[in-house]
Amino acid sequence: MAGDRPEGSEVPLLYSEGNVAARVALEREVRGWSTTELADRVTRAGVKMNQTAVWRIENGTPRRRINLDEALAFTRVFELPLEELMSPPLEGLDIASRRLVQEAVEAFYEARDARDRLHHAVVAIADHIKAHPDSSRAIHEQCLRLMGDERDARTLSGDIEDGGHY
Repeated sequence: MAGDRPEGSEVPLLYSEGNVAARVALEREVRGWSTTELADRVTRAGVKMNQTAVWRIENGTPRRRINLDEALAFTRVFELPLEELMSPPLEGLDIASRRLVQEAVEAFYEARDARDRLHHAVVAIADHIKAHPDSSRAIHEQCLRLMGDERDARTLSGDIEDGGHY
């Protein structure tokens, strides 16, 4: 029970406004953003905020309170679920490591999105060839022209013939 704990040994809250403030500072630093840039991004996300407000959230004594609209704007700006924004930062990762992980995560999503775009384009071309079989050779020649590398053009042509990229 709470009364059984010695003075000063309170268990930290799993989710707290203090955690949000620490995460705001950490996520901003990981991305290499200034407090001004973060304030601008939060404002563009729909909640008016200035650089002083960000600084007071991160460093103020007493710390500036965060309302729900602001917390939700931070989740949009940092692309984090609210629960993650409210959780204590993970221990054992320095800023450089966090930046590397952030870069890898961004590259992962960009690659996934590019694969999806490629798949949809290949399927559309394959469907076009099915409807217009006489265009097949010209499409493959155009792939070679645009790509310039015969091996890559053959790979793309093979994906088109197979009807998809995956």
